Amino acid sequence: MAHKTFISYKYSETKDLRDEIVKALGDDAKYYQGETSESPDLSDKTTDYIKEKLKDMIYSTSVTIVVISPNMKLSNWIDWEIEYSLKQIKRGDRTSGTNGVLGVVMKYNGDYSWLRPSVENSDGHTAILTNDDYLYEIIHKNRFNQEPPEYTCDVCKNVDALTGSYISLINEENFLENPNKYIDNAYDKSKNTSNYKLTRKK
Repeated sequence: MAHKTFISYKYSETKDLRDEIVKALGDDAKYYQGETSESPDLSDKTTDYIKEKLKDMIYSTSVTIVVISPNMKLSNWIDWEIEYSLKQIKRGDRTSGTNGVLGVVMKYNGDYSWLRPSVENSDGHTAILTNDDYLYEIIHKNRFNQEPPEYTCDVCKNVDALTGSYISLINEENFLENPNKYIDNAYDKSKNTSNYKLTRKK
């Protein structure tokens, strides 16, 4: 089932990846509510004006895709967009649900080790670490927040990459191969928010 999506990203760094994501959505791209290469330039508009435009884009969506890039935290908007996505907003007699949120990790210098180095545990299992210095607090706090946690390995306390965190991180190549798999997963979690200890404020 297709879901209305919004992409949160740092324009100067990841606009090409944004375009690849929209292209990968195929026919479902018609449900995409965010900016495209044809969108008007808002850079000369006031902060309040831009916020209202973004609110209108995000309000009707059910899944927010956040592009995780090395300089993401220099953006003035991404953490606010995530916060708004996680809120339940009332307009008239309608209240929006909490969006599912997922992170698509940008490949940088040929791989993903800038954010996600892998290590081998003493039991032989490989674990993917995350360098939280690159992440906003609102992303970090919505990682590994399943309640109660369901471990895939009781010894090393690893959790499932897609269900162990409200905001899962997916490498761009994996996401582009099968975007609906990850969008559906984020949507499903948004319908079961009681299974997660959500942080809704940046």
